[in-house]
Amino acid sequence: MRVLAVVPARGGSVGVPLKNLERVGGVPLVARAVGACLRAGLIDDVVVSTDHEAIATAAREAGARVVERPSELSGAVASSESAVLHALGTLPEEPEVVLLVQCTSAFIDPDDLDAAVGRVLDGQADVVFSGMETYEFVWTGAGAGVNHDPATRPRRQDREPHYRETGAFYVMRTEGLREHGHRFFGRVAVQPVPARHAVEVDTPEDLEIVRALAPFVDEPLPIDVDAVVTDFDGVHTDDRAYVDSEGREMVAVSRSDGMGVALLKRSGVRLLVLSTERNPVVAARARKLGVPVLQGLNAKETALRDWLAIEGLDPARVAYVGNDVNDLGCMALVGWPVAVPDAHPRVRAAARVVLTHAGGAGAVRELCDRVLAARPESESPAEPRRVARPPLRVKGAPVRIGESLVGPSLPVYMIGEIGINHNGDLEIARRLIDVAADAGCQAVKFQKRTPEICVPPEQRGQMRQTPWGEMTYLEYKIRTEFGRDEYTEIAKYCAARGIEWFASPWDVPSVEFLEEMDVVTHKVASASVTDHELLRALAATGKPIILSTGMSTIEEIDRAVEILGTSGLVLMHATSTYPLPPEEANLRTIVTLQERYGVPVGYSGHERGLQISLAAVTLGAVAVERHITLDRTMWGSDHAASLEPSGLEHLVRDIRIIESAMGDGVKRVFPGEEAPRARLRRVPAP
Repeated sequence: MRVLAVVPARGGSVGVPLKNLERVGGVPLVARAVGACLRAGLIDDVVVSTDHEAIATAAREAGARVVERPSELSGAVASSESAVLHALGTLPEEPEVVLLVQCTSAFIDPDDLDAAVGRVLDGQADVVFSGMETYEFVWTGAGAGVNHDPATRPRRQDREPHYRETGAFYVMRTEGLREHGHRFFGRVAVQPVPARHAVEVDTPEDLEIVRALAPFVDEPLPIDVDAVVTDFDGVHTDDRAYVDSEGREMVAVSRSDGMGVALLKRSGVRLLVLSTERNPVVAARARKLGVPVLQGLNAKETALRDWLAIEGLDPARVAYVGNDVNDLGCMALVGWPVAVPDAHPRVRAAARVVLTHAGGAGAVRELCDRVLAARPESESPAEPRRVARPPLRVKGAPVRIGESLVGPSLPVYMIGEIGINHNGDLEIARRLIDVAADAGCQAVKFQKRTPEICVPPEQRGQMRQTPWGEMTYLEYKIRTEFGRDEYTEIAKYCAARGIEWFASPWDVPSVEFLEEMDVVTHKVASASVTDHELLRALAATGKPIILSTGMSTIEEIDRAVEILGTSGLVLMHATSTYPLPPEEANLRTIVTLQERYGVPVGYSGHERGLQISLAAVTLGAVAVERHITLDRTMWGSDHAASLEPSGLEHLVRDIRIIESAMGDGVKRVFPGEEAPRARLRRVPAP
C-alpha cells in the first residue's frame, strides 16, 4: 500500500452536533468524504477514525475501514494529526503517503486528490494542501493591513494571488509526518481548488449553504435502484389544479413522463404512486401509466414500509420522489430520496438528488432516464438486483447527448438535418429549427466547412448559376457558409425553442470552431469516414460522436472506430444515394453494425417518404436523422431528398407509436383481452 487516506470523524461537534452525519445531497458528510477518496485513482485504502458508532456504521456502508478512536484523542482540543498518527499505528504496514481528509468539506473532487497525491509521489513536494486562489485584502480587527499596504491598492491583475487554506485535504509524506508530528513540513505546495468546492461546514449556516449548492456542484450520476415511488401532486403535476363550473378537477401532466415510465416498466423497475388525497384524477393518470396507486393515505411512510416488505425490496435500492414536508417520512425510509427543484426547502435539504425539471414539466421523465442509465441492457428484468454494483460498459450501452440518452429501449433520438438547406439565410434556418421543434425532434444538425480547405482546387474556379447570380463554386460555398455571428444566433434560438443543435465539421478548423461554440456532440459525415486527421481531432474533444457510415466499407469503418473509440460513439447506418431507392437501403446492416461494434446504431435516411425510416426503428435504430426543408422545390442540392414540415411531423408521430407498440417481447394476456377471453373461449385453460 503506497497511499492511505485517513478521515477523522469524531462524534463531538460544538457548532453542528453530530455534524459528520448531517446529509448534503442526501449523503452523510462522512460518506461524501469516503466516496471522494474511493473514486480517486491513486488512493489505495481509506480509513475513518471515529469514536461514534453511528459514524462508524455510515463509514463502513460507504466503503471505508474503521479505526476506533480512543477518548483521549476525541476531545475538542485533540488535533487531527493525532487521529492520523493513531490510525497509522493500527496498520500492519506503513504507507509512503498519507492523506488527512476532512468531512467538513462537502465537495472534494477526486481529480484534485489525485493531482495532489501525484505531486508528493513524484517528489515535487513533501506536503500538498487544498487552497482556493484569492485576491482579497485581509485586515486585522485594529484596522491594519495584513497582506497589503493600505496606502497602495494595486489592481487585481497586478497582484500575485494568495491561497486560502480550505481544510479539505492534506497530502503528506508519512515519514515526515511522524518526524514532525504536524501536517506542514519540508517543501509545501498548494493544490488549487475552485471556490465552489471551498466551503467548510462549521456552523448551521454553512450547512445550509452547502445543501443549497449540492444540486449545482454534484455530478448528476445514474440512480441505481430497483423501484421508484412517487408522490403525485407536485411531481406528476405542477401542483396546480383546474376546476370547472361542475366542480370537476383537472391537472396538467407531461406526456414525456409516460414514455419514461413505460421504459422503466420494460426494464423491470417496480413503480408505485402514493397520494394522501383520494382523487379520480390520480387514479386516472396511474391507470394511463399502468402503475399501481395507493391514495387516501393518512401516513404515506407506513404504506411505503408495508409495500417494500410485501415486494421484498431493499429500501436502500429504492427511490422516492417528493415535493412537500409530508414526503419527508418516505424520503427517510429509502436510499435515494429525490426532490423536484421547486420542492419545500426541507425536502430539498433531505434529498440525495434534486432534479432539474419541475413537477408536471418532465421531472418523472428525468428520473426515469437517470434510473435507466444505471441499468445494463443485458440485465434480466425478472428480479430486482439485491447487491449494488458499478455501472458496466455493455453492448449498446446508452450514450448521453446533451439532455438525452441515446440507446436501446430509449426513445428514438430524432435529428432534423438542416445541413445546407438554409441556403445561407439565417431566417430560413430559424424557420427550419421551428419545423424540427414543432415536430418533436430533440436536435437539429448543420454542416460546417472551411471552403478554402474543403473545395478541391480544380473546382474552385468553376462557374455556377445561383440565386445570387453567376459566381465561382468557391464564392458560392463561401456565400452559403454560416460563421460565428450566425451560429451564435442559432444557438440562442435553439435554446429558446428547447432543442439541441450540432453540426458535421468537414475539416479540423471547423472542429475547433464548433468546440468554441460548445456543441453537445459532433457528427462525422459519411464523406469523412476516411479522413483520419479529422477523426483524431474529433476524438480529442472528448465529446460524444455520431458517425455516419454511408459510402464506406467495413474495413474503413473498422479503422474509423479504432480512432474514435467506442465510448460515447453512436453509429448511423446510411446509404449515400440522393434520393435513396428502396433497393439500396439495406436496413439489415443496422443489426450487422450493432453486433460488430457493440454501440448504439441509428439510421440516417435520404429516401423519399417515411416507410424506410419507420422500418429502421423496428430493426433497432436508436436515432433517426432526416434532411428537412420548407419546400422540396427550393433551390439547392439536398432539398429534393428532404422532408417537408408535415412529413417530419408524421415521421416523429409514427415513430413514437412504434415505440409504444414494440413491447418487451414477453408473451402475456393483456387487460383488453380478458373480456374476449372469458366470452369466446369454450374450453378454459387447464
